[in-house]
Amino acid sequence: MLKINECSLRILKNRYMELPKDTYRTILSNSEGNYKEKGSKFLAYAFRCESEKQIKENLELLRKKHFDARHHAYAYRLGAEKKIFRTNDDGEPSSTAGKPIFGQILSKDITNILIVVVRYFGGTKLGVSGLINAYRSAAADAIDNTQIITKTVNDVFEIKYDYISMNDVMKIIKEEKPEVLEQQFDISCKIVFSIRQSEVEKIVSRFKKIKKLEIMKIKTV
Repeated sequence: MLKINECSLRILKNRYMELPKDTYRTILSNSEGNYKEKGSKFLAYAFRCESEKQIKENLELLRKKHFDARHHAYAYRLGAEKKIFRTNDDGEPSSTAGKPIFGQILSKDITNILIVVVRYFGGTKLGVSGLINAYRSAAADAIDNTQIITKTVNDVFEIKYDYISMNDVMKIIKEEKPEVLEQQFDISCKIVFSIRQSEVEKIVSRFKKIKKLEIMKIKTV
């Protein structure tokens, strides 16, 4: 695992301190970038990922696509809390590939992202500084070719209630506007919905006031 410089973290924290705690930045869609230096080609791929399984799948996809490339260096970070991350130089000199890629992720303060830079060796060695610049530039180009968006951290809940309570339930749904993911109306009713974390306490407390209504948190997304 890469040790993040505390000074860098402090600078990034100040830069993005205006973001609410229940939000995070990520890329809108997958993108590509590239950089060329002394015959070597550096092809960058940025993937929006939400699990290590997706990370593995995308890495395998690129290794099959670029089976003849010299290196597949990468870095990723996952989760709204940004606690899951890794870098890999894939045979390049230590800290000349994965770390510069990860530096671009840090500089944009983004998460749920994997960036892979595929290198086709051009016959001329670039040296440590040349490699760092090449991998950093390719990763930056991939990020520049997509859009960075701000997402909220949401909790998903399920409520079960009797049909007689329908009006009370729908009144809260209409006023609070949670994202309804699933609903079932019968003698016994069920609704699954997503709420931004900063609004959970207020909305859940309203539902709890309805008699014979059961509410359960399913997951955080």
